[in-house]
Amino acid sequence: MELQIEKPDRGVQAYFSKFSRGRDSAKRKFIFASVTPLVLYMAFWTLLPMMWGLALAFFEYSSRRAGGPVLGLGGDNPFIGIRHFQDMLNFDPEAPLNVRQFQISVKTTLLFAFIILPLNLAITLPLAVLIESVHERVKGLFRTIFFLAVLAPSVGVAIMWGYIYHPQRGLLNGIRTLIGGKLVATNWTGDQSLVIWGIPVALIAVIIAYIWMDLGFNLVIFIAALQGIPESIKDAAKIDGANWWNMFWRVTIPLLLPTILLASVLTMISSFQVFDIIQVMTEGGGPNDQTRVLVIDIYNNAFRFQRMGWASAVSVVLFLMVFSISLIQTRLLRTEWEY
Repeated sequence: MELQIEKPDRGVQAYFSKFSRGRDSAKRKFIFASVTPLVLYMAFWTLLPMMWGLALAFFEYSSRRAGGPVLGLGGDNPFIGIRHFQDMLNFDPEAPLNVRQFQISVKTTLLFAFIILPLNLAITLPLAVLIESVHERVKGLFRTIFFLAVLAPSVGVAIMWGYIYHPQRGLLNGIRTLIGGKLVATNWTGDQSLVIWGIPVALIAVIIAYIWMDLGFNLVIFIAALQGIPESIKDAAKIDGANWWNMFWRVTIPLLLPTILLASVLTMISSFQVFDIIQVMTEGGGPNDQTRVLVIDIYNNAFRFQRMGWASAVSVVLFLMVFSISLIQTRLLRTEWEY
C-alpha cells in the first residue's frame, strides 16, 4: 500500500508566501528607519568636520579674515597646497616658531605614548591576574577601588596631582621635608633643568598622573578576559606541573593576546589624544615646551593664534600617526586562532 501525501493547497502557499514577504519588507523598513538617523548624525558631526579639517590643511586660513565667497576659502585665506606639510619638514634652527613647536610636539607625543603603553600594560595585566586570584568576597572591592580613578574627571585628577607636585604646599615636597629635616621646594612641573635619563621631570610627573587615572580601564578589560579563559585549560596546565609563573607566561599571556592587542590600541590612541591633564598641570606645555604635545599644539594654533590652516595640517599628521601605529600594532599582535 503506497503512502500518499497530499500537496498543500495553493491558496495556503500563496498566503504564507505573501505573509513572509510582508515580514521581510517590514523588517527592512524598520532597519532603514533605525539606521538612517544614526548615519545622518555621524555624517553631519563626524564625516563633514573631518572633510572640512582636511580641506583647511591646504589653505592659509584664519577665521579673523573674511576670505572668499565659498565658506571663506580663497581671497584673504589663499590656497597654498602642501606648503604646511613642507614647512613641517624644515629642521633649520631658525625656522618659524610654529614649525619648531610642532617638531617638539611630535617628539613629546611619541615619547609620552611609548612610555605610557608598556608601563600601563606592565602594571594592569599582572594586577588583573592578582585580583582574579583573591577570594571572591573581595574581588568586587578591589575592582571598584581601581576603577574609581577612571570615573573621576580628568581636570579634577590634574588639580589633585598639581597639589601633590606643588613647590611650596605639595605633598611630595612635604614628605621629602619630613624625611630630610629641612625645607624642600622643588618645582617638579616648572623647572626645566630637572631631567632624568633625558626625559624632563615635568613630563614624568604628567605620565605618573595619567597612568594613575587610566589604570582602571585596562584593568577591567583584562579581568573580563581572564574570566573568559576556560578552566579546562588551566586544569590541564596544572596537571602537567605548571607553577604560577609558567601558568602566567605559557598559558595566560598567549590566550590574552587578542585582549592585549585591544588594550594596546586603545591605550595608544588615548595617549596621542591627551590634552586636559597636561593643560591643567603644566599650563599647556610646561617649561620650554617640555610637555607640549600635538593636541596642545593644535589647540593653541587654532583657538589662541587663529591659525586654522596650520592647526588642520597638524591634525592630519596626528591622524596619520595614530592610524599608522595602530595598524602596526594590529599586524604584530593579531592571532589567527581563538578559544
